[in-house]
Formats: sequence, structure tokens, C-alpha cells
Amino acid sequence: MAAGLLFTMVFFIIMFSDLECDYINPIDLCNKLNAFVLPEMGAHAFLTFLFLVSFQWIALLLNLPLVVFNVNKVRQNSHTYDATEIFRTLSQHKKESFIKLGFYLLSFFYYLYRCVIHVYAKCLTPLTLIPACLA
Repeated sequence: MAAGLLFTMVFFIIMFSDLECDYINPIDLCNKLNAFVLPEMGAHAFLTFLFLVSFQWIALLLNLPLVVFNVNKVRQNSHTYDATEIFRTLSQHKKESFIKLGFYLLSFFYYLYRCVIHVYAKCLTPLTLIPACLA
């Protein structure tokens, strides 16, 4: 799921760059991106909920600020892109997308690291280098 969030932010950045280069018109851009805004926020909230129920406190604390930010955007009704204002707010949207991309990238590698550590701890016995899960 973290990889999906990562690729979603890459898609957002590419679409914003296409708008800057005038390859896409603002109405099409907003229609395409608005279809992904709530699913992206929901997927991130679900991932954070999974950290809560699995007692992954560090991952939960790292993800809570972005969940609060997303909930605040939905409460203020500023989560959708408006075609009439997109050129004026394009730099803000690109900055937000780059920050989220960096966050999702670091998070992805943290989750991968934790997964490898978990598999290593479960498979190797303390005094041997023979994987216990293969023996």
C-alpha cells in the first residue's frame, strides 16, 4: 500500500508538471486528480489504522501528523483542486506533493527495513546461521 501511495504522488507531480508545460488543460487536470485525492487520503488513514491495531507505535507516530493534516483539509473543504484557481495555487500544490513524495519514500524504506528485521529475527536461531524456517 505504501508503494501505491508513493506512485500516486509521482503521478500528481507529473500531472502538475504537464500543466506547467501546457500539455494538459486545467479542467482535465482537476478532474483527473480529484478522483485520486480522497482515495489517497483514505489509503493513508487505513495504513495508519493498521499500525494502530498492530501496535506499531513508531510508524503510527510518524504517520499521525499527515493524517491530521489530511483530515483538516477535508474538514475545511480544501482537499479538491479547482480549475479556476489551479494556476494561482500550482506552486503550493507541487510543494505539498513533493513533501508527501519524500515522506512516502522514507516511509516505504522504513517499512521495508522493519519487514527485513522481522523476517531475520523469526528465521535465524541465535547460535546458528541456518535459517530455522528452512530447517
